[in-house]
Amino acid sequence: MENLIPIPELCIHYTVEMSFFTKLSEMGLLEIKTIESKQYIDSDAIYEIEKMIRMHQELDVNIAGIDVVFNLLQKIDGLQNELTALKNRLRLYES
Repeated sequence: MENLIPIPELCIHYTVEMSFFTKLSEMGLLEIKTIESKQYIDSDAIYEIEKMIRMHQELDVNIAGIDVVFNLLQKIDGLQNELTALKNRLRLYES
């Protein structure tokens, strides 16, 4: 439980509504853990959450837009990993 952050604290800290986190969870972008009827997020997710909040507040991107952006970022990461693996394999054949 030491790695969990209460969502109401995040709402206050980032000045966002609880519904923002609920919608992110519904879209599959955030995992909310409920313990004794209190909702938490894992502290490991804070970096991603901060990116989502910035997109929403500073760029006025809605939840559906955030979903699209994060799906594209995941695909880019996957392609970059695949490219690195292919470059490594190619080096084996070049030597």
